[in-house]
Amino acid sequence: MTSFDILDTITAIETIAAGQGVYIRRYLERTYGKGRWRKMKGLANLRLSDGTTCYAEIHWFEAHGVGRRDFKIKKVIE
Repeated sequence: MTSFDILDTITAIETIAAGQGVYIRRYLERTYGKGRWRKMKGLANLRLSDGTTCYAEIHWFEAHGVGRRDFKIKKVIE
């Protein structure tokens, strides 16, 4: 798994799934607590663990009061 840092704000944020549509909701509630979990996607500039930077589509889960969790790089654009 590649670790990375988000260099600036995430743009073009969209909700992919919410509520019952979040397929790992049970895991999220056990790990981070109850909340209205949503799966989100957006675009951001990233610094990868090897020091390179890229622009990529990322996915994550978020809930009010819990915050953003479990970021993944889905597609490198540049």
